[in-house]
Amino acid sequence: MAGARAAAAASVGSSTSSGHPPPQEPGLGELLEEFSRTQYRAKDCSGTGGSKVERIEKRCLELFGRDYCYSVIQNVNGDICGHYPQHIVFLEYESSEKEKDTFQSTVQVSKLQDLVNRSKTARCRGRFVCPVILFKGKHICRSATLAGWGELYGRTGYNYIFSGGADDAWADAEDVTEEDCALRSSDTHLFDKVRGYDIKLLRYLSVKYICDLMVENKKVKFGMNVTSSEKVDKAQRYADFTLLSIPYPGCEFFKEYKDRDYMAEGLIFNWKQDYVDAPLSIPDFLTCSLNIDWSQYQSWDLVQQTQNYLKLLLSIINSDDDSGLLVHCISGWDRTPLFISLLRLSLWADGLIHTSLKPAEILYLTVAYDWFLFGHMLVDRLSKGEEIFFFCFNFLKHIISEEFSSLKTQRRKSLPARDAGFTLEDICMLSSQP
Repeated sequence: MAGARAAAAASVGSSTSSGHPPPQEPGLGELLEEFSRTQYRAKDCSGTGGSKVERIEKRCLELFGRDYCYSVIQNVNGDICGHYPQHIVFLEYESSEKEKDTFQSTVQVSKLQDLVNRSKTARCRGRFVCPVILFKGKHICRSATLAGWGELYGRTGYNYIFSGGADDAWADAEDVTEEDCALRSSDTHLFDKVRGYDIKLLRYLSVKYICDLMVENKKVKFGMNVTSSEKVDKAQRYADFTLLSIPYPGCEFFKEYKDRDYMAEGLIFNWKQDYVDAPLSIPDFLTCSLNIDWSQYQSWDLVQQTQNYLKLLLSIINSDDDSGLLVHCISGWDRTPLFISLLRLSLWADGLIHTSLKPAEILYLTVAYDWFLFGHMLVDRLSKGEEIFFFCFNFLKHIISEEFSSLKTQRRKSLPARDAGFTLEDICMLSSQP
């Protein structure tokens, strides 16, 4: 296991009893302390806690800047989304001359920011489609699922009543009367409007594949559809995209993972629960080369399911077309960061992204950016024993083999297995926090 993939797993999978030195990454202790103390909120970035968050965000920008030229989508005080980073990184191209000449960004950041502002209402909690990984010129994005009528009506109606329509994120001033009529009479035009902007954003980022991790078609609360999803959009607005329904257990399931002493092997989700109504659905052309019997997905344990879904995502982004990928669950802050983090670490381990970062640095980046700054509620999850964050890093030992490599002919880069200088317990020491 001399490759970077094995090195990454070894770096986070060994025991603290082996006497390794403390984390070498500057600020990692502060990051973990802040992450275990409170959920990140962009509007709360002031005072002592705010200065810590500012240092974390600054470190993320430094790490992104090692290998990429990027622009920033400003989200100061959470003006766009309250639980997205204040400085949302848009990676334009790799900073090496070779890659700069190979892949040129066609996206104008001002246009992107405008589409973000207009489209955010379309998705649950305003968590819009956000590009987070750049691979071979393709954008790998994350978001929440589509907002249902319950949330969309409540949020837009509230905004309209209390702002007079003046700062409505998606309606132009001349459209206020028209949208007011839609709110009062029919939801069709409202959905056309906000989901239309969502689709424009997806197309602007060249996203073709949408992977939905929800185990339900719609999230229902108090008898109302508070969220929806692309796969059940009645007007078929997302028909031009390749939709994949790959149901994956929510954070509540990871309480069972903890209760089994963190043993994911043999842990199988109960697919017969009443609320589970989203079957696995993947176009045949995406599965034919993977040698996986997808009809057996309900019999897979948590390890097999996560492995097979990761193989699928890696296969999609390694395809020959230039299309991007969106991954989402319901709110986009539990299952979504799990797979975004695994994708980032897997591609890094093959030397295909973030090529200058050491193990300690890539782990800092994925914990800080993919989990903390995108709103994962670690304090709440730990209090309930829903340790999906721990599972993410503990799972790395299951993806060290060649079958998870995105390389075709060349070998992986070689790194010392202890270069990271810290262990799984260091990363996940949060479970012992009060």
